[in-house]
Amino acid sequence: MMKSTLVIEIIGMIAGVCTTISFLPQVIKVIKTKSTEDISLWMFILMNTGIALWLTYGILLNALPIILANGITLVLSLTILWYKIKFSR
Repeated sequence: MMKSTLVIEIIGMIAGVCTTISFLPQVIKVIKTKSTEDISLWMFILMNTGIALWLTYGILLNALPIILANGITLVLSLTILWYKIKFSR
């Protein structure tokens, strides 16, 4: 039995919302405290690379849930990376 395209899109959107929202508490904490001491620079470089590749993959597939989730997550994750680089000096 083939799944409905709508159901698949809804599952993708819910997954995207969950993973994207998971970055918000860390972004808020980093912005408020300007502290990134316990955050690994190399982990966030790799994470941002992976998210950018997922975004590219979503664009190539024209998959809206992948594009939205990874586009927003990339902005949030790059914010943390920017603070890590700026305040690690």
